[in-house]
Parts: sequence; structure tokens; C-alpha cells
Amino acid sequence: MKQGNSELDVDVVIVGAGPAGLTAGYLLTKAGKSVAVIEKDDTYVGGISRTVEHEGYRFDIGGHRFFSKSKAVVDLWNEILPDDFISRPRMSRIYYEGKFYSYPLRAFEALRNLGIWRSTVCMASFAKAQIFPRKQIKSFEDWTVNQFGEKLFSIFFKTYTEKVWGMPCDEMSADWAAQRIKGLSLWGAVTDGLKRSLGLNKRPNDGMQAKTLLEEFRYPRLGPGMMWEAARDKVREGGNQVLMGHALRQLAADSKGGWRLSATLADGSERVIRARHAISSAPMRELAARLAPVPASVLDASGLKYRDFLTVALKVKSKDLFPDNWIYIHDSKVQVGRIQNFRSWSPEMVPDSDVACVGLEYFCFEGDGLWASSDDDLVALATKEMEILGLCDPADVIGGSVVRQEKAYPVYDEDYAERVKVMREELEAKHPTLHLVGRNGMHRYNNQDHAMMTAMLTVENIMAGERIYDTWCVNEDAEYHEAGNEGDEIELPRYSAEDRAAALSSMRDVPEPVAPEKKDAA
Repeated sequence: MKQGNSELDVDVVIVGAGPAGLTAGYLLTKAGKSVAVIEKDDTYVGGISRTVEHEGYRFDIGGHRFFSKSKAVVDLWNEILPDDFISRPRMSRIYYEGKFYSYPLRAFEALRNLGIWRSTVCMASFAKAQIFPRKQIKSFEDWTVNQFGEKLFSIFFKTYTEKVWGMPCDEMSADWAAQRIKGLSLWGAVTDGLKRSLGLNKRPNDGMQAKTLLEEFRYPRLGPGMMWEAARDKVREGGNQVLMGHALRQLAADSKGGWRLSATLADGSERVIRARHAISSAPMRELAARLAPVPASVLDASGLKYRDFLTVALKVKSKDLFPDNWIYIHDSKVQVGRIQNFRSWSPEMVPDSDVACVGLEYFCFEGDGLWASSDDDLVALATKEMEILGLCDPADVIGGSVVRQEKAYPVYDEDYAERVKVMREELEAKHPTLHLVGRNGMHRYNNQDHAMMTAMLTVENIMAGERIYDTWCVNEDAEYHEAGNEGDEIELPRYSAEDRAAALSSMRDVPEPVAPEKKDAA
């Protein structure tokens, strides 16, 4: 690694120190390559998978279970963090009108909570949907009502889904509903719930649908950021650099097929890095605006959209408020969508045994009323909503902190696939040494392990000197990624031109709006 006058010369420059960027940095370091990773945050690595610390309390941004069907990913986790995983029981419930509903469903519990009358109405609504289904299936609402009836749709689907995605259920594509809830039937859920309620399931997940989440998961004892802090340290121990507080200013192609990256530091100074290859996990929209020469697809990239997210962490005088890892809030009286219980993720994240620490998650758009609220106002809102939900006495709240996460979810609108395709194809044709990885780097709703796999395959491509693997095939199967056993998938997808259209049209389950022409045809 050459350095002089604040200029570096490396084999590979990496934009972003999230799971994808640090995975690439670690593997390239192991392979003997010189690497520089830039990260715009002054303090934290891990991106969306970081762990924020405040007064000794640690907050996971969204809840990150460490599970993957990829043996290569599981092995890499164990290699980077061999001694700090703990095994945690999984518990999550749905909160509706002051009562908790187990997930997966327990039939007798649901019957008791809803009451005989409401349960009867739900079943009557389901029967009506079976006899008189909606004939034009355009939206998420249409599809879900036909599957479960209007009453169950309004209780268990509508409120939470609209909070997360910021759009009405009757404007979301029915294709997303079919993909998201495929394989789940009301009768199957009731049958399984009866078995669970009667204790007839002998093994965890026995008889459950594929959508069922894990009963147990692994987790770093100090939160997911612990994994990425360890990866950062290993990159540095290998003689390479992870440069914090470095924001991408420009990524310019040089005349030799390589790159000149300039980064801006907090004090306004500039760092220049020259590299043979560039790996970007920056949002595609931001990358296009900073590339030189400016790509023809910059207007397409500028149209890509994102859903943002913030967590309000409250410290509450209590041994523990509830045993769940998290609770889904299906209640229109409050804006909160989900509540994390950090002690249930790991007791070591909460230093005081007499204090509970919970994280209220709000889904928003950058610049809207929630996002622009002051931290004090957000802590006050979260405290008030905990009282409305009956989860704590406001007098017991002894402190709070706010964490904002921009561009948490790539939005899949009616134009996103074509926009991504245009930019991807231009960059692959003109810049074979530029590699896009990760959730925002590829504008795909990938999980942590999928983001890592895109980086792992990219490293293989760089080492081989050609694209032997198609990174866009990672997570092309839209089935819920936690179905199956850990480490089941061993083979990696081979690169082929024929895979491209399928990979781009088979994304993870994120709602798409009803196409305007379909509305007109209604």
C-alpha cells in the first residue's frame, strides 16, 4: 500500500463499512490484497447492522438474527467472531387492542383474546371471502382479503403493513402479497395452532408452514455491531485501512481501467485513493451522482426511492417489561410499528439489571414530520405511546436516545427494476472493475447474509480477473430466507448472461404499487 501527501494507492478501494464492504475488505486482506475501506460515519461500522452505544446501553438497529442457509456465510461468521456468539430463544408476538397474540398462532389463545363474537365474525368474514371473492385482484388488500377475509385482514395485516411501507394496502401490488404470504393458509394456521395449543407438536417447527420463523437463533453477545467491529479490526491487523469519517465525494475512472476516489473528511479536507478495482455499497442513487464521467443512467438512478427508519430507545425502571425479542404493533392509535426488547436479544446489552431498555421503531421518509422531529420530542412521543399501549408507566422512563437510519429499505415502485437494470448494464459494460454489493449498493432488499454473499462472490471475481459469479443471483429466490436449516446451501450460483433478467425480476418480498394502467382498467 503506497501512501504520500494524504494519497493512497491500493488494489481495491471499498465504499461503505457495512456487512458487504467489510466482508469484502476482510477476504481481500486474507488474500493478500491491499485495501482501503471508507466509511462516512465517524464512529460506527456495520451500516444498518451496527450497534449504537449510549451511556453503556447498546441498541440494535432493527434486530439482526444471525442465521443463514449458506454454509459459506456461517463459516465466515464463526471465523471472524469465534468466541462471542450466544444462543437466544426467539419470541415475538402481535399486539392488538391491548392483548398479545403469539406468532405462530395458538388457536385457543387467539380465540380467547378475540372473544367468541369476534372470532365468529372473523370466520364468517373468511367464509364470505371464499364464497364471494373479489374478482379483480389488483392490490395487496384484494389478495389478502380473498385469502383470509376482511376482518382478519384488518386485524393482522393492514395497520402494520401500512406503517412499514408508508402506502395504503389497496395501492400495493397483489403480486407482493402472493409472494410474501405464499404457502400460508388460514386452515393450515388453525390446524397448526390447535396442535401447538394441545402440545401435539413434538419438535420445534414440526408441522408449521415454511413461513414460520426460527425457535432459536445465534447472536453476538454485545449486538451485531460486535461482528463488524471485529471484521474492521482484522482488516487493520492485516495492514489495511478502514477510514472513518470519510464521505465519498467522487469516484472517477482513470485511463487505465482503474479508479481515483476522493473522500471528504469532517474538517473539509480531502483524501485521494487510487485503486485497480472499486467496490461500492453506497446507494445506487448517490453513486451515480458521484461517478466521473457521469453515467448516462444518472437520471434513472436519481429516480430510485428509499424508506427510512428511526429507533427511540427508552430506559425504563423495571426488571423487564416483556419477554419478547420484539412485538409487532397492530394498533392504529399509535405510530410505532415494532418494539424491541434489548435484554431479550442479549442481557449484556443492558448494564443495569433493574432497568429495562426497549427500542420503539418508527418507519418514515427522510425529511417528513417524524424524521425532522427533535430527539426530545421523539422520546416524549415514544413514552406517550408506551403508556397508550399499556406497556409502561411514563413516570418509570428515566432516559432515552434516538437513532436515525436513512435509506433503510429500498422502495420497489413500478419503475425501480428498469432503473436498476439500465444502470447495472451500463456500468458492467463500461466499467468492469467497478463492483456493486449489498442492500443499497444493488437496490435490493437483502438481509445481512445476502449482502455478505454478494461481497464474497465479488472477491472471487476480482481474484479470478473475470466475473465468474453473478452477484445478482444472490437471494433471487423470494421464499422466506429463514426456511430450512442453517448452512444447507453449499453451492454458489455460477455467472451466466441468462440469469440476469430472472435475477432482476425475482427480488425479496417488498411491496410494489398497483400499476396505474391496472387502476384505469378497474
